[in-house]
Amino acid sequence: MEEEKKVNPEEQKKEEQKEEDIAKEIEELEKEDKGKEVFKTALKIALGIVFILIGVVLFIRWWPSFLVVLKGCLGPFLIFAGIIAIAIARE
Repeated sequence: MEEEKKVNPEEQKKEEQKEEDIAKEIEELEKEDKGKEVFKTALKIALGIVFILIGVVLFIRWWPSFLVVLKGCLGPFLIFAGIIAIAIARE
Protein backbone atom coordinates (compact mmCIF):
# COMPACT_ATOMS: atom_id res chain seq x y z
CA MET A 1 0.00 0.00 0.00
CA GLU A 2 2.88 2.33 0.59
CA GLU A 3 3.88 1.99 -3.05
CA GLU A 4 0.53 3.46 -4.16
CA LYS A 5 1.17 6.63 -2.14
CA LYS A 6 4.50 7.27 -3.84
CA VAL A 7 4.30 9.92 -6.54
CA ASN A 8 6.27 9.63 -9.72
CA PRO A 9 8.56 12.71 -9.98
CA GLU A 10 7.83 13.05 -13.69
CA GLU A 11 4.08 13.09 -13.09
CA GLN A 12 4.54 15.61 -10.31
CA LYS A 13 6.54 17.88 -12.65
CA LYS A 14 3.84 17.57 -15.32
CA GLU A 15 1.15 18.51 -12.81
CA GLU A 16 3.18 21.50 -11.59
CA GLN A 17 3.70 22.60 -15.20
CA LYS A 18 -0.04 22.35 -15.87
CA GLU A 19 -0.77 24.42 -12.78
CA GLU A 20 1.76 27.06 -13.87
CA ASP A 21 0.24 27.16 -17.37
CA ILE A 22 -3.25 27.61 -15.92
CA ALA A 23 -1.99 30.38 -13.63
CA LYS A 24 -0.38 32.16 -16.61
CA GLU A 25 -3.60 31.90 -18.63
CA ILE A 26 -5.59 33.33 -15.75
CA GLU A 27 -3.16 36.26 -15.44
CA GLU A 28 -3.44 36.97 -19.17
CA LEU A 29 -7.23 36.91 -19.03
CA GLU A 30 -7.20 39.28 -16.04
CA LYS A 31 -4.95 41.68 -17.95
CA GLU A 32 -7.36 41.62 -20.91
CA ASP A 33 -10.31 42.25 -18.60
CA LYS A 34 -8.55 45.23 -17.00
CA GLY A 35 -7.89 46.73 -20.43
CA LYS A 36 -11.51 46.32 -21.39
CA GLU A 37 -12.65 47.87 -18.11
CA VAL A 38 -10.44 50.91 -18.66
CA PHE A 39 -11.83 51.34 -22.18
CA LYS A 40 -15.43 51.01 -20.95
CA THR A 41 -14.83 53.53 -18.18
CA ALA A 42 -13.23 56.02 -20.58
CA LEU A 43 -16.13 55.60 -23.01
CA LYS A 44 -18.69 56.19 -20.26
CA ILE A 45 -16.88 59.33 -19.09
CA ALA A 46 -16.65 60.70 -22.63
CA LEU A 47 -20.33 59.98 -23.23
CA GLY A 48 -21.24 61.69 -19.95
CA ILE A 49 -19.28 64.80 -20.93
CA VAL A 50 -21.01 64.91 -24.33
CA PHE A 51 -24.44 64.65 -22.67
CA ILE A 52 -23.56 67.44 -20.24
CA LEU A 53 -22.42 69.72 -23.06
CA ILE A 54 -25.55 69.05 -25.13
CA GLY A 55 -27.71 69.64 -22.06
CA VAL A 56 -26.05 73.00 -21.32
CA VAL A 57 -26.43 74.13 -24.93
CA LEU A 58 -30.11 73.15 -25.03
CA PHE A 59 -30.75 74.74 -21.64
CA ILE A 60 -29.29 78.04 -22.82
CA ARG A 61 -31.08 77.84 -26.16
CA TRP A 62 -34.48 77.07 -24.64
CA TRP A 63 -34.20 79.35 -21.62
CA PRO A 64 -37.37 81.37 -22.43
CA SER A 65 -39.39 78.17 -22.84
CA PHE A 66 -37.96 76.84 -19.59
CA LEU A 67 -39.15 79.95 -17.76
CA VAL A 68 -42.68 79.47 -19.15
CA VAL A 69 -42.74 75.86 -17.93
CA LEU A 70 -41.32 76.91 -14.56
CA LYS A 71 -43.99 79.59 -14.13
CA GLY A 72 -46.68 77.10 -15.17
CA CYS A 73 -45.53 74.55 -12.59
CA LEU A 74 -45.26 77.02 -9.71
CA GLY A 75 -49.02 76.99 -8.91
CA PRO A 76 -49.44 73.18 -8.74
CA PHE A 77 -46.20 72.93 -6.75
CA LEU A 78 -47.52 75.33 -4.11
CA ILE A 79 -50.87 73.50 -3.99
CA PHE A 80 -49.16 70.16 -3.35
CA ALA A 81 -46.81 71.72 -0.79
CA GLY A 82 -49.85 73.11 1.05
CA ILE A 83 -51.60 69.72 1.02
CA ILE A 84 -48.50 68.05 2.44
CA ALA A 85 -48.14 70.74 5.13
CA ILE A 86 -51.78 70.25 6.18
CA ALA A 87 -51.37 66.46 6.22
CA ILE A 88 -48.30 66.74 8.43
CA ALA A 89 -50.00 69.23 10.76
CA ARG A 90 -53.02 66.94 11.29
CA GLU A 91 -50.86 64.11 12.65
